[in-house]
Amino acid sequence: MAHRSRFAPAALIAIGLGLAGCAGDVRGVLTPVPHGAPGTDKVTMLVATTRSADPDQGVLFSGERGPSSFAEITVSLPPADRRKVGEVQWPSRLPGDPATDFVTLKVDKLDRPEALAKLHSAVAKVPKRRVMVFVHGFNNRFEDAVYRFAQIVHDSGAPTVPVLFTWPSQGSLFGYGYDRESANYSRHALESLLQALAKDPAVGEVSILAHSMGNWVTLEALRQMSIRNRQIPPKIANVMLASPDVDIDVFWSQIQEMEGRRPNFTLFVSTDDRALAVSRRVWGSTARLGAIDPDAEPYKSKLEAAKITVLNLSKLRTGDKLNHGKFAESPEVVKLIGTRLVEGQPITDSRVGVGERLMQVTGSAAAAVGTAAGLAVAAPIAVIDPNTRRNFHDKVGEVGRSIEDVGESTTNAIRAPAEAIKSPSM
Repeated sequence: MAHRSRFAPAALIAIGLGLAGCAGDVRGVLTPVPHGAPGTDKVTMLVATTRSADPDQGVLFSGERGPSSFAEITVSLPPADRRKVGEVQWPSRLPGDPATDFVTLKVDKLDRPEALAKLHSAVAKVPKRRVMVFVHGFNNRFEDAVYRFAQIVHDSGAPTVPVLFTWPSQGSLFGYGYDRESANYSRHALESLLQALAKDPAVGEVSILAHSMGNWVTLEALRQMSIRNRQIPPKIANVMLASPDVDIDVFWSQIQEMEGRRPNFTLFVSTDDRALAVSRRVWGSTARLGAIDPDAEPYKSKLEAAKITVLNLSKLRTGDKLNHGKFAESPEVVKLIGTRLVEGQPITDSRVGVGERLMQVTGSAAAAVGTAAGLAVAAPIAVIDPNTRRNFHDKVGEVGRSIEDVGESTTNAIRAPAEAIKSPSM
C-alpha cells in the first residue's frame, strides 16, 4: 500500500510535465492587436474584479487580491468556419491572428461610475434590458475568465449585456486553498455589484451563471444581500449553479438564511463528477452540491421545498472523463436546450434525451446557458491544463513532499481523475 501511495503523485507529476510542452500558455494575450479580420465576431463585456492590477498590460490583472476595479474589454472570435463551439482558440504566439485565434481588440480601464454609466447606456439596446453576470471557478487567470466568457456570450446567442465578475485566482492547480480564501474575500464586492445592477432603473433583469467554486462567492453574496435588503431584489431573476463546489450542508444553510423573496435557482448536477469527488475528499465533507443524486432523500424533498429546479446530467455520456463539464462535450445538446428555452418551450427527457430529468427553466436564464456550463470548465482540484503549467514546475518538489503525507483514501481519489487527464489542446 505504501508503494501505491507514492506512485500516484509521481504519475501526476509526470502527466503534468508531459503536458507542459503543449500550446495554449502564451502570456500577454490582452494586449490589443492592431486590427481585426474579415468575418470575425466581437464580444464587448464589462469587467468587475477584486484582482490586483498587473504592471504588464497584456496581463492587466494578476491573481493577487486588490481593491475593486473595472474595465471594458472587446474580444474578437475567429470566423465561424474556423472555430468549434465549445473551445477557446488560444494564440500560439503573440500577436495572435484574429483569423484563427481569440484576440483582444480593445481594453479600457474604468472607475466605478464610468463602468456603471456604460452599463446603463448599453442595457437599453438589448431585449428586456437583460444583464448576465458570470462568476468563474477555481484555477482561472484573468485572461482565462475573459476569453471563456466571450465564448459563452457568443455561443449562447444570449441577447444580454455581459458582465464578468472575476475574483483573485492564482490560476494554478496548487492554489486551491488560496482561491477558496479569495472567494471569501470577494463576496462583498460581488454583492455591491449586484446591488448596483438592481438599483439601476435601466436594468430590466439580471441572470447569474456561476461555475464550480464561483458558486460559493455567488451564494454568499446573495445571502448577504437578502439579509441587508430583507429580500433579494426582484430584478435578480435567475441564478444558475453549474457543478457547484459547495458543501451540501452549507448550501442548505445559505438558502435558509436568504430572507424574503429569492430568485429562480437552477442546479446542474452529475453524480459521477470526479472533480467534485476529489474536492469532497479534500474538505472531508459529506457531499458536494454539484454531485448529489437529486432523486435520493433527503435531497429530493429539500430541493422541492426550496423550489430549486434541477438538471440531472448523470446519464449524459461524453468524452469528458472527469464528468465535470459534460456540456463541453455535447455542444449540440446544449444549444438545443438554450434555443428551446429561449423560445419558452419546456424541456423534457423525451425531447432531448438528457439525464434523469430536464425540467423547464426560465428563458432568460437558459439563454445564458448556451455552452456555458461546459465552456467554463475548471475542475476544483484535479485538472492540469495550460493555465496551470507555468506554476507546475515551481511546485513539483513541494507537492512531492506533501502528498506522501496524504491518506490512502485521498490518494485513490486523486488517482482516478489524474489518469483521465488529457490536454485540452491535444
